[in-house]
Amino acid sequence: MNALRQALPRAVALIVLAASLTACGFHLRGSDGRFNMPFQSIYLAFPETSPLGTELKRNLRGGDTRVVAEADQAQARFDVLSESRGKAILSLNSQGRVREYLLTYTLVFRVRDAAGAELLGPTEISLKRSITFNETELLAKESEEALLYRDMQTDLVQQILRRLAAIKPV
Repeated sequence: MNALRQALPRAVALIVLAASLTACGFHLRGSDGRFNMPFQSIYLAFPETSPLGTELKRNLRGGDTRVVAEADQAQARFDVLSESRGKAILSLNSQGRVREYLLTYTLVFRVRDAAGAELLGPTEISLKRSITFNETELLAKESEEALLYRDMQTDLVQQILRRLAAIKPV
């Protein structure tokens, strides 16, 4: 009973502290997925079937920026210079079989305004993830690899959004 009397004030103080921190409205800039873009419309030069382009469009449409279908209607043009995925052997076991792979996802892009002037010069974003490999778990490792590529794609979209939001209009 005595221990309960000592613990009760601590628990109440902890609850009050947690409530005051959540009530203050503090959050990291961009942590809610919304970014203030320096332009109202953008054209994305991705193929229609590009999963990266689709995710970027979805994230941009969540904010105040319109994604337009024609380049001449946009205030900004996002040009994809190159996009590549790679898989390289990272390490081998004592029998000479693959133990780890290194997965890479690289995007090089630039952003121009409606007049063709560069707002953001050629920029490369390269992401890397390592994955262990076991030939007895082939199907599980293939799905893990696909999951890692999807995770890298989401990370890539967030990095692109941060770079777009940081553009200073001329």
